[in-house]
Amino acid sequence: MKLFVGLGNPGAKYAANRHNIGFMAVDRIADDHGFGPWKSKFQGQLTEGILGSEKVLLLKPETFMNNSGQSVGETMRFYKLTPADVTVLHDELDLAPGKARVKQGGGHAGHNGLRSIHAHIGEGYGRVRLGIGHPGRKELVASYVLRDFPKADANWLDDLLRGISDGAADLARGDAGRFMNTVALRVTPPRASNSTAKTARSASDPTAPAPEPEDTRSALQKLADRFR
Repeated sequence: MKLFVGLGNPGAKYAANRHNIGFMAVDRIADDHGFGPWKSKFQGQLTEGILGSEKVLLLKPETFMNNSGQSVGETMRFYKLTPADVTVLHDELDLAPGKARVKQGGGHAGHNGLRSIHAHIGEGYGRVRLGIGHPGRKELVASYVLRDFPKADANWLDDLLRGISDGAADLARGDAGRFMNTVALRVTPPRASNSTAKTARSASDPTAPAPEPEDTRSALQKLADRFR
């Protein structure tokens, strides 16, 4: 069994805050993968379901961010989980908006939610760091994270949350590389090559000129042909 913890603050006042992107991520996973109803347990909201072949618990601590570890610790002890079974999804100031990174263990980098979890279960848990950008000055951080995402961020935020949901089964299985690839495909889809784009245009428009055949001659052949 795995435990995914989304960090945030409870209540409608905070629901759209940058600090609540962890709540948003586990909500999207629950909605997309048919998890059961959320229930009030262990000082938080808890639901369970299946991701791939793994049974997974989703937790949103309701202790407010700075005491998140209380809820996480209670849930872990009840289900007899280890820190290695836990993955925390949280906002990350030091990543550009829309970026995501997976990390196992390590420090809390001053994040108060992680600091609390460290105090209750140690540092051996996994994290999915969700970039929200930095306001530029340390004294602006508190007001920045407790402010709603602006409308201009709606597209990249939706892509990021969809990518996390798409790759949730890989994350539960412990395949961080595949999870990251899945997120990247949502956030930055591959561009069509020139030849693919030309073929697509020709198929959609019969009057479009046919693409020129690729020149496969070697450099030496091209030079010789110039003097014929």
